[in-house]
Amino acid sequence: MKIVVSGGGTGGHIYPALALIREIQKEVKDVEFLYIGTEAGLESKLVRREDIPFKAIHITGFKRKLSPENLKTVWRFISGVNKCKKILKEFKADVVIGTGGYVCGPVVYAAAKMGIATIIHEQNSVPGLTNKFLSKYVDKVATCFAEAEQFFPKEKVVLTGNPRASEVLNQDAIKGKLSAGLKLKDPAVLIFGGSRGARPINDAVISALPEFGKKSYQVLYVTGEVHYEAVKKEVEKVGNPENVIIKPFVHNMPEVLAGIDLTVARAGATTLAELTSLGIPSILIPSPYVTNNHQEKNAHSLTNNGAAKLLLERELNGENLVSEIDEIMLQPEKLQSMKNASLELGIPDAAMRLFKVMQDVVKK
Repeated sequence: MKIVVSGGGTGGHIYPALALIREIQKEVKDVEFLYIGTEAGLESKLVRREDIPFKAIHITGFKRKLSPENLKTVWRFISGVNKCKKILKEFKADVVIGTGGYVCGPVVYAAAKMGIATIIHEQNSVPGLTNKFLSKYVDKVATCFAEAEQFFPKEKVVLTGNPRASEVLNQDAIKGKLSAGLKLKDPAVLIFGGSRGARPINDAVISALPEFGKKSYQVLYVTGEVHYEAVKKEVEKVGNPENVIIKPFVHNMPEVLAGIDLTVARAGATTLAELTSLGIPSILIPSPYVTNNHQEKNAHSLTNNGAAKLLLERELNGENLVSEIDEIMLQPEKLQSMKNASLELGIPDAAMRLFKVMQDVVKK
């Protein structure tokens, strides 16, 4: 089978695509991949680093307000569709899947118009403009949250989960803890604000450091590389407790997650897929700066089922943060209940579920 994958703009679109490719490669022989993205996007570096064949097209997103740039975007879309048709014909694609971002627009649309089997994968509970547009033309819409179904043609929707959920399984918890500098015998809380970090979370953690120093649990606090130096200066003023480990970034996050008891994080779709796959309870601080406030809506899918607690950024401070963590970490029964609820929501076989959808649309 020849599979074309497209997704770009943010890691939330790219990492699930890469996880899907890696998981299929592990399980299935005689599958060939081609990734179509943009040169300017993060995907050009990430995909090439994985030695996956990559082709680039030039496309930009629509401005939400009236702008002359939108006319250029329409022209780039038409040009992109024509270029994609040539690429797809040359590659002899059997199926095309878009994992989000405006680059998927011309790729998936071109495939649909050529009669090639097409799928879009929506990671969030509220879809973006590109996937709403493409849902009219594709064969199937794969979702990660049941809440997303209402935005698409019902007969096309299939709940598959996020392929990143498959990739975090079967990791070595002991190795993960040791790699992060954590003690094996003590429970651990992970606090992070996404790959780039989040200043409001950093501010709350810094003010909470003296209290964390009194706790029986340990804290792994990931600042984000952009914020690390500034955080270090602030930490020098208040002191760094022995049970708090501060890092700018964690490169082996799946391995580290395997040894974590509770996570404090944003509510990005990929993060939630990883946490529920492993059954890790969480305190979710949704980013209020995302389109359609989709992170808060993502978070509700966990909080409504007892797998997470919601802490809005506007209510976040050091005192509240410590209080919410203590409420879970110092009550073993509550911690276990949330772990069970998290596991029930997880879809650990998401990658192969999505591959099964590909096989089905190709046969039809």
